[in-house]
Amino acid sequence: MNKPTLLILAAGMGSRYGGLKQLDGVGPNGETIMDYSVYDAAKAGFKKVVFVVREFFRADFEKRVRERYAGNIEIEFIEQELNRLPEGFSVPEGREKPWGTGHAVLVAASLIDTPFGVINADDYYGQTSFAVLADYLTKSEGKKGDFSMVGFCTGNTLSESGVVSRGVCLVNNTGYLTSVEEHHNIKNENDIIWGDNSKGERVIIDSNRPVSMNMWGFTPDLFKEGNNLFSEFLKEREDDLKAEFYIPFIVNELIKTNYASCRVLSTPDKWFGVTYKEDREAVAKKISELVSQGVYPTPLFV
Repeated sequence: MNKPTLLILAAGMGSRYGGLKQLDGVGPNGETIMDYSVYDAAKAGFKKVVFVVREFFRADFEKRVRERYAGNIEIEFIEQELNRLPEGFSVPEGREKPWGTGHAVLVAASLIDTPFGVINADDYYGQTSFAVLADYLTKSEGKKGDFSMVGFCTGNTLSESGVVSRGVCLVNNTGYLTSVEEHHNIKNENDIIWGDNSKGERVIIDSNRPVSMNMWGFTPDLFKEGNNLFSEFLKEREDDLKAEFYIPFIVNELIKTNYASCRVLSTPDKWFGVTYKEDREAVAKKISELVSQGVYPTPLFV
């Protein structure tokens, strides 16, 4: 039985953060959040990590990663560039950025042939989260349309430094995802969590409502189905130079057509991350506490 692969989305520039936050050290020996995710993934049983990066910073990024992870887990790299498009499409004049997280997943198709997890490079998910995802993916081998998502409570995913965007989930009574709706400008105001839904309406979000933090599990048939959807997306929105093709769009469409189901996996772990530069101090403190508790060794990789 093959072990699952982990796909790490590391191509983002971190505009609100002010730089490549995926390489910013927050651990006692300069470890990044991504380092802790790779450590947790290897411990959970993932066999390989594929990093999605941009060409202009790949050399420095790859050097750093190979120095840290050599001998700990198999690693590969793929670039998310504008011209990595389905056959018959070209980059529209004036387009400056790739097409978002869905596009980032699809560019890795040539490197993945097992069930695989997807995470953001700059988010901390926790050891149990990786363990439950790896377990589900292992059982998904040989299946099609058997997707999963680790859900985090909205109240455990906010930033003290500003508003955030989250994929708010609807889950049926059997534990499967019905839909994901992107909400923006989410923040806690006097112990009530508010956010703007997809219609631009300001709504209250229950603190226990599960949200997607881009910790997904997929079977490899996602690539073919996702590329078909991406082609349709490009036909309709090719002239929109800021349009983005998100992972939740792929999942929603494949659930809607009954091609796929998506199991929502529970975790007691608390998410944290560095959306804003001001978040860094709090993240470093949380990492320090986990090291002090013996959750992680220091240095992380030897």
